[in-house]
Order: sequence, then structure tokens, then C-alpha cells
Amino acid sequence: MALNQDRDAHIVYAEPGHPGKKSYVRSLFNGIAARYDLLNRLLSLGLDQHWRRQAVRWLAPEQPRRLLDIATGTADLAIAASRIRTVQEIIGVDIAESMLQRGLQKVRRLGLEDRIHLQWADSESLPFPDSSFDAVMVAFGVRNFENLGGALGEMHRVLRPGGVVLVLEFARPRMAGFRPLFEAYFRHLLPRLGRWISGHPEAYRYLPESVSRFPEGEEFVDHLRRAGFSPVTWRRLTFGVCALYKGWRR
Repeated sequence: MALNQDRDAHIVYAEPGHPGKKSYVRSLFNGIAARYDLLNRLLSLGLDQHWRRQAVRWLAPEQPRRLLDIATGTADLAIAASRIRTVQEIIGVDIAESMLQRGLQKVRRLGLEDRIHLQWADSESLPFPDSSFDAVMVAFGVRNFENLGGALGEMHRVLRPGGVVLVLEFARPRMAGFRPLFEAYFRHLLPRLGRWISGHPEAYRYLPESVSRFPEGEEFVDHLRRAGFSPVTWRRLTFGVCALYKGWRR
């Protein structure tokens, strides 16, 4: 299993589209890697794992053999997808080295080294030949891309014709009675809990900000179509707290 950390960082910041976002995101996730999984379980009430299983169930009928997991983090989605019967290899990539180290530990503990390989890579410049994968998946990562169009274009490039892209991402609930409760938790309580547990003052303030700026729903579907994916379908999960998107390379 290869874990390559010998790459130069790009100097970026958090504002979407700002030329400093990538470096900011890399530093942020390196800073919370040690408690990332614990925080995910606590702050989502365990739903993050349920959502990943839903994503894998949506992908399984495509019978992929070789998968690319972008923004793999600590490899939760890669590990879940390894249970698909047809899967032979999963490559997980991320720009946060500490997250990859945590993922590597989990993969080894589960004895999945022969099927899951982790490496450093930039989503906007993937180090893979054209048409290398049957499926590309991203869980809770696309809103962190500095150049969304460029990253989606790279996903399209490395997919074989007929291959599928699967995106799981947070969304903003539309249900009138539920939305105010969600907003109060997501914007006020969650950042305080995240800061207290992680010891990182920025990380869980960035989360609601990044979700609020992300082009969700039909707007994100338009981004996928412009990148060359068609048809594209999507669905909301858990009262609209997150959404699944699925598209095919023409």
C-alpha cells in the first residue's frame, strides 16, 4: 500500500473560489484528523455511516471493479465500498496527510491492504491515466474543492466511458418545520461542540459556512452536466440534511 506525502502544498484560503482555499482545507483537516471519526459519529448522531451505506447501495448495481475515492479522509467510504461484491481495487486520495495516516491504520486493522490503497493527490490534478476507473466517488468533499469545475472535469477524465460518479454531500433542508431546528444545531450548537471536542477553533465553524455556499440540488446537477455527465439523478436523505448525486460519463 502506497501512502505518498512528498508533494508541495498550494497556498490557499477558505472562501470558495479563492486561490487560498486548498491550503486552508488541507491545514484544517490535518488539524482535526486525530478526532475526526469520533466527531463525525457524535455530531451526526451516527448518521454519517448510514449515509455512506446508502451511497454504497446506490453504487452497487453498477458492478464496479476499480473505484477512485476522492477526498477519502480516513477512508470510511472506501471501506464501506469494499463490501461491493464486484470491487477488486479502491484507490483513495486526499490532500490531508494526517487524515490519510488515520485511514491507513483503519485499512490495515481491517486487513484490507490488498483492496484499498491510499495516496496523496490533488483532486484538480489526478495522477491517473484517462479512463482508469469504473466509478469515482466523493463523500462530504466536493464543497471543499477550490476549483469545482476543474475537479469534476478530472473525475470525468479518469472515468471510463459509461462509468459512474457518485457524490454524497451535505444539503440545506427544505422542510419548513425541520429547517429552523437544523439551522440552530448546524450553525450554533455544532460549531461549539466541535470546537470543544476537537480543540480546533476553526474546523466546525467552516463546516456550516461551506455547506451554505455549496451549489446543492439542481444547481449542482447543472455542474455535473457541464462537466460531461449525463444522465444525472439525485435524491435527498434524512429530511434533506444531505443528498446523493449519481451521474454517468457519456
